[in-house]
Amino acid sequence: MEFRSEAVVIRQLNSKKSGSLGPDRCGRKKHVCKIKENTKMASYKQPCIHCGTLVDRDVRFCPSCGSQSPFGYQCPSCLLPITKGQARCSGCGRPLYVICPHCGEQTFVQDTCEHCGGSMMVPCENKRCGVLQFFENTKCTACGKKIKPTLGKK
Repeated sequence: MEFRSEAVVIRQLNSKKSGSLGPDRCGRKKHVCKIKENTKMASYKQPCIHCGTLVDRDVRFCPSCGSQSPFGYQCPSCLLPITKGQARCSGCGRPLYVICPHCGEQTFVQDTCEHCGGSMMVPCENKRCGVLQFFENTKCTACGKKIKPTLGKK
């Protein structure tokens, strides 16, 4: 028997001994449930919008690409959900397209520049916090400490 690449439950009808197996995990008497070894059952995972890796819904970072927003974009100032293509945040009015400090091209507010791939994030200066913040933020969205702009300055 050949298994498919997806983790699926294969049901085989037991034609030889119709009732001798007894109820299995799903409660039926006339078949056997077999699961391909070394595969995981389907779970509540969603693909990361940046790299496509399936990640649990309750994570805050993608384990593959390190994105802070694996399921959608957030406004860097007020953290409300936003969609790519919006001109301004509906919560705080912040412009959602900025000039990249690395290449000078206009890009959407996200972890990296769409053109050069340079990071748009800086760590909070508070040693106890250290949460990555968008480079234009004036204060940390986690602890409230003021942030000195460091990207784009030479």
